[in-house]
Amino acid sequence: MTYGLRAALAGALALCAYACAAEPAPAAKQVARAPVAAAPAKPLVDAAVPAGFEALEVVTPQGRTRFLVEIADDEPERNRGLMYRKVVAPDRGMLFDFHTPREVAFWMKNTLIPLDIIYIQADGTVLSIARNTTPLSEAPIPSGGPILGVLELAGGRAAEIGLLPGDKVVHRIFQGG
Repeated sequence: MTYGLRAALAGALALCAYACAAEPAPAAKQVARAPVAAAPAKPLVDAAVPAGFEALEVVTPQGRTRFLVEIADDEPERNRGLMYRKVVAPDRGMLFDFHTPREVAFWMKNTLIPLDIIYIQADGTVLSIARNTTPLSEAPIPSGGPILGVLELAGGRAAEIGLLPGDKVVHRIFQGG
């Protein structure tokens, strides 16, 4: 084995160990709780973020969970979202940036897999969560109030990390993120 191949394998193993260690344990029984204040955030930009993605953290009483998200910040990108995808990895998602707070409603038209849709206020507080949405449904899924961003994750991930309304999302688009 050449030195270059050995170094590449060592790097890949280290990255795998980091990714596996960052994955939280499945959530225990969920209970109602008070809102959580986010700890001061460190910059989320690093060399491990692939092109076309940005780092985002979700803060719950169980800890921080890091996701790599695609950004949908213009009308065509927001309209397409995660339509036609057959899978969303557990550490991936899409963040919709509406630039100014507003009430919105999403639907699942042309979306082939269940998603968790997390509606987020301008300060990064989770307003509401639509869990395991129905693929291909055209029924509107309203935010329930003004939001600045929406995070779409693979269906069931919000429950796995214990995410509830009142928890925080840390990203550059949110105040203090």
